[in-house]
Amino acid sequence: MHIPKPQEGDFPPHFAPYLDAVPEEDLILLLQKQEQDLLSVYYTFSEERSLYRYSEGKWSLKEVLGHILDTERIMNYRLLVAARNDQTPLPRHQELYVTATNFDRRPLSELVAEFRAVRAATIALVQGLTEEELLRACVLNTARATAAALVYFIVGHAVHHLNVVRERY
Repeated sequence: MHIPKPQEGDFPPHFAPYLDAVPEEDLILLLQKQEQDLLSVYYTFSEERSLYRYSEGKWSLKEVLGHILDTERIMNYRLLVAARNDQTPLPRHQELYVTATNFDRRPLSELVAEFRAVRAATIALVQGLTEEELLRACVLNTARATAAALVYFIVGHAVHHLNVVRERY
């Protein structure tokens, strides 16, 4: 499914680095490839290694994956809100979700399985949208975000964190 890359004004300014990290290609294929890429990285980690933090106060590998999960779920909801033309302003997503739970208590295999389920839900949602629905927008805090921009953000956000995992862990 070809979804044109969103233009300035289609997303909040803080989305820009995430959207810039995503090529304008078939986003369903990108979501599928990215799932396999993330899984191939996380499958190499033992339970012990998944607790590693590269510096004091930084997230463990499990927490990084948990953050990707939480963010993708939140963005899926926002994507649905935009696609269905709901103009209810949505609050900005905060990173406090990671500190409000303990991803480290869960087995890595469980988090990986959860990622697969969330990503499958993302793909199903995006595949079911029309071109018109992808152009619709919601209100994030005070900024506009199209459904297409939210799909690009989902991919770009995971790209960002996978790059950090590769570079620092």
